[in-house]
Amino acid sequence: MSRPALSDYQHLTSGKVREIFSIDNEHLLFVASDRISAYDHILDSLIPDKGRILTAMSVFFFDFLSDQIDAPNHLAGPPDDPRIPEEVLGRALVVRKLAMVPIECVARGYLTGSGLLDYQRDGKVCGIALPPGLVEASRFDEPLFTPATKAELGEHDENISFDRAVELVGPVRANQLRERTLQIYLQAADHALTRGIIIADTKFEFGVDADGRVVLADEVFTPDSSRYWPADTYKEGEVQPSFDKQFVRNWLTGPESGWDRYGSAPPPALPDEIVEATRARYIEAYERISGLSFGDWIGAGA
Repeated sequence: MSRPALSDYQHLTSGKVREIFSIDNEHLLFVASDRISAYDHILDSLIPDKGRILTAMSVFFFDFLSDQIDAPNHLAGPPDDPRIPEEVLGRALVVRKLAMVPIECVARGYLTGSGLLDYQRDGKVCGIALPPGLVEASRFDEPLFTPATKAELGEHDENISFDRAVELVGPVRANQLRERTLQIYLQAADHALTRGIIIADTKFEFGVDADGRVVLADEVFTPDSSRYWPADTYKEGEVQPSFDKQFVRNWLTGPESGWDRYGSAPPPALPDEIVEATRARYIEAYERISGLSFGDWIGAGA
């Protein structure tokens, strides 16, 4: 039986990285591209194999979490499912249609990024008061649940308080999301640490199925949605080297790019060496955390 063509499916929407198609009344095709975004811009440069790496990492963690804890996810078939067109095989997944929750669920184990900016302003992160004296990369005694609104393409996600999340989804659902987010983060972070990787923070999206269950959806623990730091060089008070797209952000805001993040001009194209180094970091993150070779993934290096 031949595989369908991508044109056989109805294109529903484009995200910063993904294209989503309708397969039938119950299933979607999630296609990860090689695009990369930063600071709410989609860059002109592509990162070769990025879509495959994101897909491979998500599949690994969906399987890992299913084995470790009760964490239902939206997968509706294997990565070589016959419903996946040949042209996107290896970077696409068949998933269940869900009623998506209108907030992003962020787990933070360390103080960095927008959380650090919030803390420096008023000593809080998403309304959570923190002890004085914390610095870049300080580790929290317990991870924080810091929800955010989902932004439209080209707009910026906005950190919100837990009380605001309750207003958006109700107290029962908000507590379910907080509990599930922290449970999943802790399970994966503990595993990654055994592989020499710190997952500093990550974000999830959840949907609700026909039975009312909260279901993990979209991507999970990819280098696009998480901050990965090498554990052996971790040092509080310093910006950490990373295996994620923070590497690209750092170049864009550094002197070599010549780009004004707060101006009106779009970001420049990435130099070839930044593209290659980003690809290498993504692959290293996948291989170290999963214990698998990216070369064995569907279509890798094709």
